[in-house]
Amino acid sequence: MTKAIYPFQEIEAKWQKAWEERRVFHAFDDPQKKKYYCLEMYPYPSGRIHMGHVRNYTIGDVISRFKFMKGLNVLHPIGWDALGMPAENAAIQHGVHPQKWTLDNIGHMRTQLKRLGYSYDWSREINTCLPEYYKWNQWIFLKMFERGLAFRKKSWVNWCPQCRTVLANEQAAGGACWRCDSVVEQKEMDHWFLKITAYARELLEGHGILEKWPEHVLLMQKNWIGESEGALLSFPLENSSLSIDVFTTRIDTIYGATFLLLSPEHPFSQELIVDRKDRAGIQDWIGRSIREARMKRRPGEEERVGVDTGKKVINPFSGEKIPVWIANYILMDYGTGAVMAVPAHDQRDFEFALKYGLTIRVVVVPEENPGFTGPLEKAFEGEGVLVDSGPFSGLKSSPAMEEMAEYARQKGFGRKSTVYRLRDWGISRQRYWGTPIPILYCAKCGTVGVPYKDLPVELPSNVTFTGEEGSPLEKVPEFVNAVCPKCGGKARRETDTMDTFFDSSWYFFRYTTPHESSSPFDPRISSYWLPVDLYIGGVEHAILHLIYSRFFTLVLRDLGFTTIAEPFPHYLAQGMVTKDGAAMSKSRGNVVDPDDMLREYGADALRLFILFASPPEKEFAWAEEGIEGCFRFLNRVWLVVEENKDVFMEESRLWSAPAGQAGEASMLLQKRIHQTIRKVGEDIEKRFHLNTAISSVMELYNLIRRVKDTLKQNQEGREILRLALESLIILLSPFTPHLCEELWERTGHKELLARFPWPAYDPELAKEEKVTVIVQVNGKLRDKFEAEAGISEEDMRLRALQLERIRALVAGREVKKVICVDNKLVNIVV
Repeated sequence: MTKAIYPFQEIEAKWQKAWEERRVFHAFDDPQKKKYYCLEMYPYPSGRIHMGHVRNYTIGDVISRFKFMKGLNVLHPIGWDALGMPAENAAIQHGVHPQKWTLDNIGHMRTQLKRLGYSYDWSREINTCLPEYYKWNQWIFLKMFERGLAFRKKSWVNWCPQCRTVLANEQAAGGACWRCDSVVEQKEMDHWFLKITAYARELLEGHGILEKWPEHVLLMQKNWIGESEGALLSFPLENSSLSIDVFTTRIDTIYGATFLLLSPEHPFSQELIVDRKDRAGIQDWIGRSIREARMKRRPGEEERVGVDTGKKVINPFSGEKIPVWIANYILMDYGTGAVMAVPAHDQRDFEFALKYGLTIRVVVVPEENPGFTGPLEKAFEGEGVLVDSGPFSGLKSSPAMEEMAEYARQKGFGRKSTVYRLRDWGISRQRYWGTPIPILYCAKCGTVGVPYKDLPVELPSNVTFTGEEGSPLEKVPEFVNAVCPKCGGKARRETDTMDTFFDSSWYFFRYTTPHESSSPFDPRISSYWLPVDLYIGGVEHAILHLIYSRFFTLVLRDLGFTTIAEPFPHYLAQGMVTKDGAAMSKSRGNVVDPDDMLREYGADALRLFILFASPPEKEFAWAEEGIEGCFRFLNRVWLVVEENKDVFMEESRLWSAPAGQAGEASMLLQKRIHQTIRKVGEDIEKRFHLNTAISSVMELYNLIRRVKDTLKQNQEGREILRLALESLIILLSPFTPHLCEELWERTGHKELLARFPWPAYDPELAKEEKVTVIVQVNGKLRDKFEAEAGISEEDMRLRALQLERIRALVAGREVKKVICVDNKLVNIVV
């Protein structure tokens, strides 16, 4: 390890204390100033921060500090996503109350975050496990309850046997618990839901204005919401007044519907077999199919199996009587849970028909082969020309769909329809450490909301944690037994608590007025700060947290509490931190403890490395030699400023070009100063290319070191050198604020650097003459980059090794030497 030249431990503690005492990063509500709300996703207080946290929060801190120096009124808050199962599991395992476990963890993690020098406004800190926060969860829930957006119903739910609680569909994707990876089971039980489906259309339409979101995140949300346009049709049951409703996106194939399929969960699946002698066996199969299908949740994974109900429906177009089957691959989650099976034009139906000997009838043929009659080797699923389709024969699929839907509307057995894959959000959890659902059950009055004046419904402290099935709250009589606020009679309190994603779906509003006591937040003040200008967090939250937050914002808008429709117009999804080719995790044994790095190298070196090694949105591969290299660089910056402090002791006009004709070295450095100011500012503000911004600062440092002795030979040169060193300190300060504050003070500046304005550049001086540098690996052309003319060999080497393609090619291989040809070529020998 490189020996420390500057006392980083002492310096970092000194400036962290100074920033806090002087409330440097305290945000004021000032509508006269242009605001900037920068927010990183708040952490769960597990006990220690990890490198993913460090990366996320350092990205946000650099951008916040830069915006602060640009004169904006910056809101950069932090808080704690403090409810949830881990705290309760700790209570079961270690006999410590969840609140104590959580608050102790918060205390330790708060110290860690402060040790990294983040520019948070700690006066706005929120903690979701405190009644003053979750009171407003309950308030919002009651508002939803009053409007029918929160409701209770019996439903099959995802049950995690390890966590002993219900999971939302989004938390059980792929049949595994999102927290512990246990195989999810199915249970039928009463459950509270939020009607997110009421906003499905608007959630999709909102993507149109989210131009600063990663495309793959929007696609993930779009697929999860899953809009399908088609037709809703009624198939009458033979010898019955009842009908089965079917949704189809391909009404043009309806003359080829030769049987109808029901989901095992469809109500008719039970009703149509009541007169069957083998009913008990079929019911047993239905139960198994429901459990298996809901665990997989991916059509196509299962063997396609079905049971003939013995009943028939009438095709409303052709009048043909077709059999009704129950099939395990039809999901109740999509459409109506009933499907018209067209085996000639759907591959799954084709395989099912072959297996059970059901009719396959071609009714759509390719335009280029209109005389095709079969036989089929597989289903033809494309659009084409209709055949054997009554009066619609000869039409192409697209116009046929329009005409057939209109025909169904006129005849009264169908209409155009849009359905969504999105399901209502189940929020009931059978655990203690969550927000109590503010509902009472009265034998006389039914389901009653807790009066607003009685909020918050607080979690009782006298709870025993055993890990047994069911909520621990059920075993606390003084919590369960209540009085009905309507009739004064006996009532039973709801013992389920809310999904903790409820807490995080609106916390960004609370930061704007965290101490507001009469409502969740002050709409007037929040209208100044919101929407969030930049939201930073992992892509793993693309479906859960980000969709829920967008949904809550729309609800709060409709309640009159905000005028915005989208809370996060700009979302930066940072890449994960890996080591040895895999994501850091305790189970893999590849975790690097930030505390160890802080002790060995200090906060500034860790911050610099976590940003320098790759762009924020890309994966970051940890390497010990990387932080060692950043530490050496900071020591060199300290030395070059310390060794040239004498230029600061002379009178000079700060940020003005010196008078007279500058020499070659002076002009070269003066141009580089302005080019670097422009490049760093644009990389931070426009592109978030923090790694290349750091590279530019390093290149400025290299030029300073190269020409400093020449410049000190005359007054003009000494003034340019002073300007260059000041620029170096300022431009590096968002990344390594402690070192830069110290150097700023040691060079005679009285004001805090954190409050110093970001320098402007001269557009003429900032113009760069470009050259194209070829990059080879073992003599073969592998990449190239644009650079300013006169780039040094060291900077050429630095830029070449930073290229993403080159990093991939040399990963895990020894770099024996790097050959540089002035302004033309870099050859990396491995």
